[in-house]
Amino acid sequence: MSEIELIKLLQLYKEGQIDDSEILETISQLPFQDLGCAKLDTHRGLRCGVEEVIFCPGKSPEHLTTICKAALDMKGLLIFTRVSDDQAALILHELPQAKHYPEPSIIALCKTVPTQLEGIAVVTGGTSDIKVAEEAAVTAELMGNKVERIYDVGVAGIHRLFPYIETLRKANAIVVVAGMEGALVTVVGGLVSAPVIAVPTSVGYGANLGGMTTMLSMLNCCVPGVSVVNIDNGFGGGVAAHLINRKVHGKR
Repeated sequence: MSEIELIKLLQLYKEGQIDDSEILETISQLPFQDLGCAKLDTHRGLRCGVEEVIFCPGKSPEHLTTICKAALDMKGLLIFTRVSDDQAALILHELPQAKHYPEPSIIALCKTVPTQLEGIAVVTGGTSDIKVAEEAAVTAELMGNKVERIYDVGVAGIHRLFPYIETLRKANAIVVVAGMEGALVTVVGGLVSAPVIAVPTSVGYGANLGGMTTMLSMLNCCVPGVSVVNIDNGFGGGVAAHLINRKVHGKR
């Protein structure tokens, strides 16, 4: 449950549209919903500003089915990440009203339309980084942000970045997604005053070591104000940008 939904619930109670038993039943489910195989954190949106997220790799069809059935009674936003094709078919069968985003492998069940807050940009070094970048961008959008996408502007042709400098300077948070040597984050970080979240990807040749070289390069970035999340963790980058942007807009 989000902060907005809780306020609406309290308003309905204040106006006498729901009784004591109804509001107590709803509030009693706020800490978490115990499903046996999982405990859905229905309080997370109020506590952390990010609602429940289901990481799908490793979850059996039975576990996902149980979670989907419980989701029917949930309010607000529920995101399934890293969804395989088979898992997508199962989830969409159980939750036909959910929306599938194939490129970032995300499925979202959103029962309320969030306000779109301006202020986030997602940038990639190359086209091969777009899958991870879309995980960041779609995550931020689902959480109520408007996202500017600036793709394939890596240092091999840095002139491609120049037309977007003003867009970057207007952003409150910037997610830079890159593989290879990860140099794009240093370039972007040196041009803006906003926090920059670096997302290393596993895109690269043998010595890239599955993204390890990129991550170490980004950690050694000489520009202050750059933070680095895990390899291919577009979701983490999108959430970090969301939390920064909501604070800028005065959200608790």
